[in-house]
Amino acid sequence: MISPFKPFCPIAVIATTPQAIKTLHSLCQQIGATLHVPSHQTSLDNTQVYQGSLKDYLTSIWSQNRVFIFGLAIGAVVRLISPLLQNKSSDPAVLVIDPTGKFVISLCSGHQGGADHLTQLIAHQLNTIPIITGATNNLNLPGIDILGLPFGWRKGEGNWTAVSSLISRGEKVQVIQEVGSTLWQDHLPSNHPFYFGFSEFNKDVKFLGQIWISATKRKFLSELNFYKVQWHPRILWAGIGCIRGTSESLIEKTINEVFQKYNLATDAIAGIATIDIKNNEDGLLKYCQNKQLPLKTFPADILIKIQVPNPSTIVQQEVGTPSVAEASAIAAANSSADSLLVSKQIIQSENEGAVTIAIAKSSLEYTGRTGKLYLIGTGPGSLAQITPAAKTAITQADVIIGYSLYLDLIKPLQRPGQVIEAFPITQEKRRATRAIELAQWGLTVAVVSSGDCGIYGMAGLVLEELQKRNWDGNTPQVEIFPGITSLQASASRVGAPLMHDFCAISLSDLLTPWKVIKKRLVAAAKEDFVTAIYNPQSRTRTQQIIYVQEVFLKYRNPKTPVALVRSAYRPDEKITLTSLEEMLNFTIDMLTTVIIGNSSTYNHKGWMITPRGYD
Repeated sequence: MISPFKPFCPIAVIATTPQAIKTLHSLCQQIGATLHVPSHQTSLDNTQVYQGSLKDYLTSIWSQNRVFIFGLAIGAVVRLISPLLQNKSSDPAVLVIDPTGKFVISLCSGHQGGADHLTQLIAHQLNTIPIITGATNNLNLPGIDILGLPFGWRKGEGNWTAVSSLISRGEKVQVIQEVGSTLWQDHLPSNHPFYFGFSEFNKDVKFLGQIWISATKRKFLSELNFYKVQWHPRILWAGIGCIRGTSESLIEKTINEVFQKYNLATDAIAGIATIDIKNNEDGLLKYCQNKQLPLKTFPADILIKIQVPNPSTIVQQEVGTPSVAEASAIAAANSSADSLLVSKQIIQSENEGAVTIAIAKSSLEYTGRTGKLYLIGTGPGSLAQITPAAKTAITQADVIIGYSLYLDLIKPLQRPGQVIEAFPITQEKRRATRAIELAQWGLTVAVVSSGDCGIYGMAGLVLEELQKRNWDGNTPQVEIFPGITSLQASASRVGAPLMHDFCAISLSDLLTPWKVIKKRLVAAAKEDFVTAIYNPQSRTRTQQIIYVQEVFLKYRNPKTPVALVRSAYRPDEKITLTSLEEMLNFTIDMLTTVIIGNSSTYNHKGWMITPRGYD
């Protein structure tokens, strides 16, 4: 099971009273946190008991955890943590939960520490109220200091606090994006403060801040009342060739010097590429490990096919290809020679070896993340009917994909900065392929279906599409979150009609031939199954529901109870209890679920009941 709380671990939860301990103990088990309690409280399983003052103990564990959750009064928490806070870029996230668990409060490190995000996730687990006071959150804007994290971008230089402050006040801020995904731009609220483009083309636009999204490293001069920051999407692949035994220090020196010479940011490096015979080169391996960069290697028979500006016959004689640095950089960037920003440069050292480097630009940034697919059933649409796990997954996702109606129903679960992509109801395959594409890139994608995603929902289609792509079963990771099905929701609104054996049959013939559906209807009617009918009637498909009545009248009493439930648990819900012979006298459409009782089903005082047979 994929835990949405894993990225926040280790998490320390601190409670000092019996009520707070009771509230937070079960939460710790759900989110993988450690509960810390004073020695005078009765210890529970999976708790850490501390001695002495909480102030001293907190100091001793402060650097060991990414998140602190307190079951204390806010004033007490403020006094405890204030001596320990240093910088919002490094401070842990701090949350406060009242002892009864009614409120979850984001107190400190809302953006970079993830406190705002985690507050929403925990609120779903506790079915309680999240309190987030950050300005950008209330403006439905992504925090500018965490904007690029889903895409693997790295933060460069700049006055992040000042630019964030400008955005929170609604001041106009210029965005100059030269590279990287623009998905974040496509899902901003209409009243966002960002200006995209260059001011010299529009003299009327005045702004106090700039955001550069580029592979170039810029030196910002101090200017009065004008603040700048920069993000670096990881789009640059450094192709490296070196003689055997070249040191890590020379490789690092070469990369730094060449990137500085061409005014490129080393933070924009996606990875290192070379020929496969260098896959055990110690200096290369150490450099990649220390910089947390992937190492891509290619065989000579691949590199020899790539056109490069500077082939070498000497290199070809040595390794079987006329180019290592240029060809491997281009291959890693999955592009052509046009993507080569820096042709090969050679730096030698008498004692440390020799390095050849070339730099190519990819059209798609490297995220450095393992993608995830959350296949989610949202139930009938009411937020109260969605499982806490499904709510948490929706809020956790980088991207939410679904039919526009379903996305509208779960809008309160969305958070600022998420990418929301709506598709028409007939474009299920496009939803599946788009979700897989983004997950393979490294994003966490939630694909939402009404009801249960595994029953006439998107789960099966997504898994089928993955199988067609030779999915290994692990990457991207997949988790399925069940939901209350339409037949369950409808049954709950009319009584207990599904207490004995039942089946569900869809009348839509878009994916199943009508002759097959007819056989299944006859079998269900003949063998006395309680039957739930999905997709009973559309504007163009009107005769199938008539056939249903005819078939069931052949095997059932005309007085057999029938329930017609439209939009269960939604504001426009409509419920009709009728009989098999009268069912067509009422409006039935695609939002209606029809439940036909079996031979023992009966109505009592407005409730539909199918006996289980206990008597």
